[in-house]
Amino acid sequence: MDTSVKAQRLLDIDKQIDTLVKKIELLRYVNPVNIEEEKQKFFASKYLTDPDFKYPERDFDKFKLHSQFFALELEAIEDERVRNLYEEIIYFYSGLIQCIETIGEGKKFYYNSLRSFGSPTEADVENAKFILHFEDDTDNNPIFQPKYSPSEAEAIFKTYGEKYDFDFNIKHSSKMSAIAMVLNSTKSLVINSNHTYSENEMAILTNHEIGVHMVTTMNGLEHDLKVFSHGFPNNEETQEGLAVFSEYMSGNLTIKRLKELAYRVLAVNGLAKGYSFSKTFRLLHNTYDLNREAAFYITLRAYRGGGFTKDYLYLTGLKKIYNYYKEGKDLGVLLTGKVTLEFADDIKYLIDQGYAVPPKFITDSYAMNGNSNRTINFILDNLK
Repeated sequence: MDTSVKAQRLLDIDKQIDTLVKKIELLRYVNPVNIEEEKQKFFASKYLTDPDFKYPERDFDKFKLHSQFFALELEAIEDERVRNLYEEIIYFYSGLIQCIETIGEGKKFYYNSLRSFGSPTEADVENAKFILHFEDDTDNNPIFQPKYSPSEAEAIFKTYGEKYDFDFNIKHSSKMSAIAMVLNSTKSLVINSNHTYSENEMAILTNHEIGVHMVTTMNGLEHDLKVFSHGFPNNEETQEGLAVFSEYMSGNLTIKRLKELAYRVLAVNGLAKGYSFSKTFRLLHNTYDLNREAAFYITLRAYRGGGFTKDYLYLTGLKKIYNYYKEGKDLGVLLTGKVTLEFADDIKYLIDQGYAVPPKFITDSYAMNGNSNRTINFILDNLK
């Protein structure tokens, strides 16, 4: 068969998947719409009454979506290696649909989240506890003090974005659990309008959100295959690992930030142990002496939807990317879009076959290791 016909069949199936996937961006649905109100109630209850979060309406037909995914004629993809990749893609997105359709339904959502993202191993929990043994960066340091309003933060993001030859949107929202995030589908950076940003947070976020998440969004759009945009199976661990690694390479990764990632692992572990929201919050706030605002938001991130386990992947992802870099491997392959480390060889294969292209944009901080903190190196070298 003519190679152009083979390529067209693959592109047709890829396009059909893209049409379906555009309806299911999980982060659009999993963030509660009443965070601030529930936080005030929770604090007023002396941390005893679990919050009652509400979620955005979902605007898709789950049964129709499932059937459309599994009706795709993958046998039309003649290349077995590529066909196997697309089978995994379909199973992954089918799992995400199950996640979205059960948001706010407690254990149902948790088990679907578990299937899609897993949960921390004993080694992951030990790594988190290992990090928490280290002396914290002093909070008295001016770089950690709240300084920039959301509008001032927007100006900093815009200036930083000029390093890259692409355009993106900046939006503000009060209904989010993160302090900033990239929405892949709309090429948007969303800023939390309730947050005042420190210098360190801005240094972290510019590298993390624009230097990686926006870079991989834009690189993903360079391919004819849309899977590079909407995402390979289980790409969160790799994508978040790359993003935190950019904080490290730019010299902005601190003990404080590593501890934040460690607390996320412990929050998801509390969830996995069956702890209530309030019990996990008290573990972070009382046992580990984390301030109540940070403890609330880290617990919220793990418990939103009914139990969203993916937050432990930031630390595991960082470790995997750090090791990958230390082994002298090409980080560029992982910047080609919303891809997964485990599929690195498949990505190279797709590029070799002419189905994909090398990355147009490269994360600025990856050019040279700017970390001078020996303790950070010691920690990363000794994670299990």
